[in-house]
Amino acid sequence: MKKRIVCLTLAILMCGSQAVSVMADRESDLREEQAWTSQQLDATYERMSALWEQKQQLESQIESLNSDLVNVMVSIQTLENDIASKQEEIEKTEGDLTKAQNAKDKQYSSMKKRIQYLYEKGGNNAWFQMMLNADNLADLLTRAEYTQQMYEQDRESLQKYARTIEEVQKLEEQYQQEKADFETMKEEYEAQQSNLQYQLDVTRANNADCENEIAYAQQQATEYANLLEEQQAEIEQLEAERIAAEEEARRQAEAEAAAAAAAQEAEESGDSDSSEDAEYDEDGNAVSGSSDSSSDYEYDEYGNVIDTENTVDYDSSDDSSSSSSSSSSGSGSSVVDYATQFVGNPYVWGGTSLTSGADCSGFVQSVYANFGVSLPRTSYEQQNAGYEVSYADAQPGDLICYGGHVAIYMGNGQIVHASNSRDGIKISDNAAYRTITSVRRLV
Repeated sequence: MKKRIVCLTLAILMCGSQAVSVMADRESDLREEQAWTSQQLDATYERMSALWEQKQQLESQIESLNSDLVNVMVSIQTLENDIASKQEEIEKTEGDLTKAQNAKDKQYSSMKKRIQYLYEKGGNNAWFQMMLNADNLADLLTRAEYTQQMYEQDRESLQKYARTIEEVQKLEEQYQQEKADFETMKEEYEAQQSNLQYQLDVTRANNADCENEIAYAQQQATEYANLLEEQQAEIEQLEAERIAAEEEARRQAEAEAAAAAAAQEAEESGDSDSSEDAEYDEDGNAVSGSSDSSSDYEYDEYGNVIDTENTVDYDSSDDSSSSSSSSSSGSGSSVVDYATQFVGNPYVWGGTSLTSGADCSGFVQSVYANFGVSLPRTSYEQQNAGYEVSYADAQPGDLICYGGHVAIYMGNGQIVHASNSRDGIKISDNAAYRTITSVRRLV
């Protein structure tokens, strides 16, 4: 009878275990799905982080391009003002040249009329007749002196006007050359403006695409997070149902065992001599003696014994490093001597090679790099290098800064600079040939 009770109890427990096993399998599948969803969410967050970093870089590029574009536009405006001013100087010089030419022509015409009058009145002997008509020696000397003065005055006037015309023509040629330089620089700045605007448009488009990708990644992350919450809720529900099923199976087994034990006790109530307490094995056979043993274990959610001892050691370390740099500079005259070696080499916009080609700021940067002086790349940034001095106190090696252009001062009003694509690296005699915005001393 006892064997039947034990078998019945085991059968009830097995039925409950089958139901619990189905729940445990579903719970295991959900946990695997949850792990995959968590991985996808982490990957999405990593992609969003990379996209945010890319967006910050693009916004920084947009800010830099906007700044460069503004500087180029300011330089173009400055050049337009210089071109207009130079045009006024050219027109004034042309007016001076016309006046000098008219004065020369007028003086020359007057001189011809005097000579014509003398010859018409006296023929080839006009000067001789004028001398003979003198009343006395004093009158003769006076007439001779007057004639000589008139001749010298005419000659001096003509020479003066000739020199004036020559100087004015030379000045006009200089202004025309400077105006041509300005116009060439303006064309190059306009090309830079077009290039910067193109780069700015492309960068803004990339930034917009990056924002769209971030929005899509954010939507995916929200969906994965919601899915994780749903999976976690289902896991918790299954876990609660499994625990309840285990408790119900155990309760039913205990109830059936108690009922069977009561029926067995009723059948054997007449046999009082055999009421000795006995213990039975799982087959219903009596065993002698009893033993109590206990062992404390902890179980996981599936009922398996787990090890409660677990130690984890952590180790961390932190490395740090430092670096230092030093630079040296030469004298201003050494800088000038070095820079003038490259006169005649080509101008290349965006270039930094002293031999193959450089623009104005690339030329200055490479020259000073030879002396251990590190300068920013663009002419706008170089206007803040070193410290400010007045043009009156400028020394060889100082930077002469213009709107969108920079040169190295040589002294005596001269500069060496990467001028334009037509002239390349050259020496200019007039450092103030255009508006000077700043003079910077570096050495």
